[in-house]
Amino acid sequence: MIAKYEAKISGTGHYVPKKILNNFDLEKIVDTSDEWIRTRTGMFERRIAAEDEAVSDMAYHATLDALEMAGIKPKDLDMIIVGTISGDHPFPATACVLQKRLGIKNFPAFDISAGCTGWIYAANVAKQYIENGIAKNILVIGAETLSKITNYKDRNTCVLFGDGAGATIISRAEKKDISRFIDSEITADGTYYELLVQHAGGSRMPASHETVDKNLHTVYMEGNKIFKLAIKSMYSVCDTVLKRNKMDVKSIDWLITHQANLRIIEALGKKMKIDENKVIVNIEKYGNTSAATIPIALDEAVREGKVRKGDIVLMASFGAGLTSGSLLIRF
Repeated sequence: MIAKYEAKISGTGHYVPKKILNNFDLEKIVDTSDEWIRTRTGMFERRIAAEDEAVSDMAYHATLDALEMAGIKPKDLDMIIVGTISGDHPFPATACVLQKRLGIKNFPAFDISAGCTGWIYAANVAKQYIENGIAKNILVIGAETLSKITNYKDRNTCVLFGDGAGATIISRAEKKDISRFIDSEITADGTYYELLVQHAGGSRMPASHETVDKNLHTVYMEGNKIFKLAIKSMYSVCDTVLKRNKMDVKSIDWLITHQANLRIIEALGKKMKIDENKVIVNIEKYGNTSAATIPIALDEAVREGKVRKGDIVLMASFGAGLTSGSLLIRF
């Protein structure tokens, strides 16, 4: 179908909890060290949600900033899509909880479960609704409280995850606008789903005393196997959108990838042969916030004056599923 309209990002916002958990704090919890964590992940701090702080709370605060930047009110929204694997409840969708918090109703609100690729998937879906003329303004959020499903006895995973939310307003672009979505690509390879999974809590393994005692409601990950798959999958989706639009890395002003591991980010940049000064990295401050990493990094880059109107930005992620996706935009 030929698109009727162009889509663009008109506003960004983010929120992170106040509590900071740094590497020295983790040394007191599990057998690890600041040097070990820095060397293997590039992380130093991560934010931890309060006991009474849920995904919808963080998403709400991020949304207010995004709405303000876009110059619109909640009533101007036509849809809410939240990318998350740690929502307020197994059901209903966190998007519906957020819809109530914003005081609006009578339009679609739903969540997307694509792991760390959640925001990329959600933005891709929103793009279609904008381009076909069904919606004018869509709130797209990546938000997680992974600290609440982390096993703090597993030193290989507990050092990785933090909490936060990133919000974007995806809007219909005017004809005179230079800002627009250029292309996007999302995909998945379910043959690797067991490498990154929350085993218990679903219909395969319902909650029980045994599943709780064995920490089966927490994140399980085979990091070494995922490492190579992450680089390969993100390179592939980036290469696809660039070639499809007859572009190369020299055309890109900024690369923003999922902040999962500094070594993965650096390896991808090297494989793409992109100038390291064009790669946005904030992993040392927040750790891996899953679906929130890219929209948080984008908002920070915009507010710091790095990403400016007219810049070409390539974003890419991978996550549980295993999912992967890329988004190529002119901001």
